[in-house]
Amino acid sequence: MEKIELPVPFRTIILDAGPIIHLDELGCLPLLSDFDELLVPAAVWEEVEHHRPAALTGAGIPFTKSHTVAVQDYVFALRDAFNLDRGETEAISLCFAHPHALLLTDDAAVRLAVAAS
Repeated sequence: MEKIELPVPFRTIILDAGPIIHLDELGCLPLLSDFDELLVPAAVWEEVEHHRPAALTGAGIPFTKSHTVAVQDYVFALRDAFNLDRGETEAISLCFAHPHALLLTDDAAVRLAVAAS
């Protein structure tokens, strides 16, 4: 399979639990191998380990567990306004720490929160 070259801003991906779990259910995790860096917030990592642990190691995808970054006050405000869980909050915080990354989520509230920021 030919590797697709993406613009520089989209070489790093931040993942929420849903895309990892659902891509694994479909046997499609290898789709993520075109990206250079796959960052998984610590809380998201824990959630995936609980619901589908083989997803993090079974397909040989080089996920990087990202340790918690400082959550900014405005991210706490987004969390409260959109009723986000810990993993979603950490994913959004990680987006602010990596402004050229792309966030993959299956949660409408997260998409609305990011659009509002």
